[in-house]
Amino acid sequence: MEERHIGISLGNIGALHDGLGEFSWQIGQRLVARAPQWRQQHGLVLHVHRRERLGSLFGDTVRYIDVNRWQRLHHAQAQRFALWHSLHQLNKTLPPAGTGVRVVTVHDLNYLYGRNAFSTWRHHRRTRALLARTDALTAISHHTAADVRKHLGWAGDITVIHNGARSFAAAPQEPLAGWALQPERPFLFHLSRMSPSKNPQAILGLAAAWPEMVFVMAGPPSDDAKALRAANRLPNVQYHLGVSDAQKAWAYGACAGFLFPSLTEGFGLPPIEAMHFGKPVFLSALTCLPEIGGEAADYFEGPQAFEPAAMRAVVERGLVRHAADPGRSAAVRAHAAQFSWDRAADAYAALYLRLLGLPAEAPAAAR
Repeated sequence: MEERHIGISLGNIGALHDGLGEFSWQIGQRLVARAPQWRQQHGLVLHVHRRERLGSLFGDTVRYIDVNRWQRLHHAQAQRFALWHSLHQLNKTLPPAGTGVRVVTVHDLNYLYGRNAFSTWRHHRRTRALLARTDALTAISHHTAADVRKHLGWAGDITVIHNGARSFAAAPQEPLAGWALQPERPFLFHLSRMSPSKNPQAILGLAAAWPEMVFVMAGPPSDDAKALRAANRLPNVQYHLGVSDAQKAWAYGACAGFLFPSLTEGFGLPPIEAMHFGKPVFLSALTCLPEIGGEAADYFEGPQAFEPAAMRAVVERGLVRHAADPGRSAAVRAHAAQFSWDRAADAYAALYLRLLGLPAEAPAAAR
């Protein structure tokens, strides 16, 4: 059987703790699990293209290719690749010369929202150049797919594959610093890198107007998060940077509700993670969030969406409705369960096989 090579490119991702890293890890490990079967049945050899410092992150059943800066200009490999999948549109490296089918997953076009004119032009130019050397696109939401068609003029097929979201509901839990296992007072929780696009200022405005409620802001120790913490010291706002998965699980489970008033999202993993706990979730009505939150979330919407009084009204009304409906938590959990990494990986695997002209395989759940 003649060998054919497939490349999965993480590009310049250097760590796995953010949204792109989580996507790459969850999809990558599930596709790699298929590598022995694919090699035996179809002669497919799977390669992972990643920065050298990530090492053999998916084990030894696949081959690894190191990223280097010259691959932005020309990328040569000894093998000819039948298919090369760039896992995100920020990947600046080229597919290897001679690749048969070039696939890109577009997570968002957030540069269209709120950037200055030069930044928008620069990102737009780079993304158009990427699409000019792409044969097939996937998008992580219908909103992103619509943006690609509208703003980039893509006339080809776009396969929408929603992300999964891990459930931490059964994971070990550890209280955040200063909290008991069973909190004595309610708090509202927010998790993000706290960049301006995540709209943390709206939460701080709400906190200033709602002094009797505690607000817990958590996320990685990014420069944006540190600057926000240094500039805003409201007595009812706590910052917890660099939280562990166990601390995150505790906060999701212990909070009264989850706040996510983001201005731009391609998908939005934290709201679904919170929904796995059956929690009331409060989202902005912008970009893809209504698509992802559906009827399981409440929304900050309208011309005064992020005014503190309007936000407080939405949250208080949602908390009361959630407490009064015995079936609400179960409905929220059921909504979250739709977003499965196994299902997403099945869809990417099916796409690969279809593009390569190979027979479809049974989904992972049926095997």
